[in-house]
Formats: sequence, structure tokens, C-alpha cells
Amino acid sequence: MYDIIRIILSSFMASLGFGVLFNIKGSKLLFAGIGGSIGGTVYQIMMFFGASEIFSMFLGSISFSLYSEILARIYKTPVTTFLICALIPLVPGGGMYRTMLLVIQGKVEAALSMGLNTLSIAGVLVLGIMIVSTVIKAYYKARQKGLKRHA
Repeated sequence: MYDIIRIILSSFMASLGFGVLFNIKGSKLLFAGIGGSIGGTVYQIMMFFGASEIFSMFLGSISFSLYSEILARIYKTPVTTFLICALIPLVPGGGMYRTMLLVIQGKVEAALSMGLNTLSIAGVLVLGIMIVSTVIKAYYKARQKGLKRHA
């Protein structure tokens, strides 16, 4: 139980900190932090249930992307306001660091393996964001067409 609370709080604080850096104001800052908590929590829950790291990152990415898209429409603000802050806890910075460390140490094979894993994680984060964005845009486009037909 302590572990999940630590994950929620640390993800929230990381996202909140980047929200401050990006000059997000008021309640948007709080909600940007919550977005990071959502992504980090989904990732950790999936890892707890035995999902692979890449699949867990993918589902975390989908969860915070959906949250960001919804809040962007509620607050009538660009989705990147929430999306970038929510992405921060899942960015594979540790993997990038370890890859560079292995390169410097001359462990080429291990560096390639670590680098490919890090690129895979970055790729599924982007893929999750793109899927949610595309589905949301298609939904609103179809909805607008439906409204025009009934008018």
C-alpha cells in the first residue's frame, strides 16, 4: 500500500514541477499533476500484475493521453498543457542514462540492448499519445458531420 502512495505522490510532484516550469497557472497546474499520477499509477499497476514494461508504458500513455484530451476540452486550452506534464514521470531517462554509461564503459552489446529497450519505451509512449489523439479527433470530426446533417 505504501508503494502505490509513493508512486502516486512522486508522479504527481514530478508533473507538478514541470507544470511550474512551463508556467501553468491555477487549477490547470493541479490537474497537470494529476495527469502524471494517472500515467505513473497505471504503469505501476500493470507492472504489478505481470505485464511487460513496454505494454505497461503503452497503457500508461493511453491513460494520461485520454485524461489530457478530456481536460483540454473542459478548460478550452491546448492539450499539450496537460500532456507534456503528464508524460514526464514515464520518460525513460534512466534508460537513456544507462545506455550512455554502457557506451562510455565500452560495453557495446549491452549498450545496444539497453538502447533498443529505451527506444521501444519512447516509441510506445508516442504511439499511445498518437492513438488517443487520432481517435479523439476522428470522434469530434464525425460528431460535427452528424450535427451538420441534423441542422
